[in-house]
Amino acid sequence: MTNRSKTLRNLFLLGTAASALSACGADDVASPGDGVLVVVENTGGTPTTPPTTPPTNGSGEAAESCPDGFTNFGTIEVGGSGSGDERRICQLPGQITNDLFVENLEGVIYALGGKTEVGIDTGADGNLPGGDAASLTFDAGVVLFGRTQADFLVVNRGSQLFVQGTADAPVVMTARANVVGSANADTIGEWGGLVILGQAPTEGCGDGTTSAPCGVAVEGTAGSSYGGVEAGDSSGSIEYLQIRYSGFKAAEDSELNGITLAGVGSGTTFNHVQVHNSSDDGIEWFGGRVNQKYLVLTGNDDDSIDADNGFKGAIQYALIIQRETGGDKLMEIDSPGDQALLPRTNIEVANFTYITPRDGEYVHVRGAADIALYNGLIVAAGPCIDMDEQNTVDASTGLGEELGAPRIKGVYLDCTTDPIRDDAEVTAAEIAALFDGSSNTTFDSSITLPSPYAISSVNFINSNAATEFDDYSALQFGSFFDAVDYVGAVEDANDDWWVGWTCGLEGQMSCLEIPSAG
Repeated sequence: MTNRSKTLRNLFLLGTAASALSACGADDVASPGDGVLVVVENTGGTPTTPPTTPPTNGSGEAAESCPDGFTNFGTIEVGGSGSGDERRICQLPGQITNDLFVENLEGVIYALGGKTEVGIDTGADGNLPGGDAASLTFDAGVVLFGRTQADFLVVNRGSQLFVQGTADAPVVMTARANVVGSANADTIGEWGGLVILGQAPTEGCGDGTTSAPCGVAVEGTAGSSYGGVEAGDSSGSIEYLQIRYSGFKAAEDSELNGITLAGVGSGTTFNHVQVHNSSDDGIEWFGGRVNQKYLVLTGNDDDSIDADNGFKGAIQYALIIQRETGGDKLMEIDSPGDQALLPRTNIEVANFTYITPRDGEYVHVRGAADIALYNGLIVAAGPCIDMDEQNTVDASTGLGEELGAPRIKGVYLDCTTDPIRDDAEVTAAEIAALFDGSSNTTFDSSITLPSPYAISSVNFINSNAATEFDDYSALQFGSFFDAVDYVGAVEDANDDWWVGWTCGLEGQMSCLEIPSAG
């Protein structure tokens, strides 16, 4: 990490942010949503289920076979022809009803084939007839790829996913184009992505007014449901995971995101996760109660963070960087404005850095959602923030569940145009009144940073900030947050929580690179 000071505005003018996300590569990839399906290499003839332990060789050669429970789909050259890195393609079963461990083996790469399901839906309360719970576990360093745009992974209600990545060996889920070396800086939508469905409350299911069993259909996954009555439900543990080049439009207004968390409960661990170049949202929460730390969202084409359907949860340490050629909102937070359905969305975010070179891509809150923003920096070419519902900014409406006006402390807005969008729904003056102007938020267009991803609170907060904004206890999820007194996702040049397991950031692996196996 460099210690040279530079402005974020200069980063974009010089193209640093774009080059940090990825390098150039071949451009012969299918456009997202065009229905083109690419056939993966298959030199193995009819798929078979070979012996348990495939031989390894350490020479860049493919393993001779796949472990038990996986289908042999021949071999593939990682990085393209002549790379010298050939691996055996071992495809996961389409329906996983027994606990399955995906081991990081030399000479092996894993693949999906169509909709791959973990377990059979056990319903909102775990008692749905025909339901069958299972678990899927990924070993540190495993690489899994979608062979076509129609390939995606679904963890059904009652089942669990365990991603056991490490800071030095993340689990990487990516696309065939990435594996064969034809992906480039603007590649998106090459496979479906990851969907986790839980039994926690969501709008219209598990809210105290709808009796179990209940279920809500999730977009992009025909026949899959989420939601239930157990706020503390666990869908497993996800640590150190990269999702690359995902997202697919299954139907009009029904799209797969990089990661979809639907009805996922607070018993789930979800930390150290990166989504890179999704064609839809980076991560979208539909209801649920899961909390998370250390999120990196880079180059995503729709919203980087999208929460709706009564999601209630917390995020701490979030880094968003959009690319020059794609991206919608940095955050889109929604809830039904008329409160016809409960629970009401409430998201609390602390220690965040949001960077976009694009015009009009901002934090957007609508539909009477509750939100808290603590100790963050938003850098955008257009407005930084917009709120579209009086119910969001006025807690006196008597609709129930309101936590008061949005709680905003220690937030810095660095925007080329006006920092707050002024429109007829909620005026800029009304939104600005939510910021504690006495010692809280600064509208500053000349912020300099010690590096592209680190923010020094000494430079950007008044002298009282170290004691004024290190108390998160007033937040609904206050016990989840670390009490820190700096602005942004990264404290300083010595704070390296993103090092080793992310791609595309300064000094890290390229997102065009596939990690070694074994």
